Amino acid sequence: MREPTFLILTALAGEPRHGYGIVREVETLSGMRLLTGTLYTALDRLTAEGLVQHDRDEEVDGRTRRYYRLTAAGLTALTAETARLRGLATAAEARLRAARPRTA
Repeated sequence: MREPTFLILTALAGEPRHGYGIVREVETLSGMRLLTGTLYTALDRLTAEGLVQHDRDEEVDGRTRRYYRLTAAGLTALTAETARLRGLATAAEARLRAARPRTA
């Protein structure tokens, strides 16, 4: 799973969010600023894959905000990817410990 996809799914794990809310949450989580085109292309793909779905629309100042939420399949995919990344981090930490110079 690509990093932007992981971050979008993570942003949606807590609650449904609209596009700008997802962008802000991803930036808070990672420091990464998603471009609008990247976000909506990913949301379209994630919706088609059944990992995300439309939650509701909300009118704010004459503009429609579309909210998205994680599906059960999205939660499963995010859980699996989190476990995979945790395993990689654990392996990297073990190698870093082994690479540290030993003191006398």
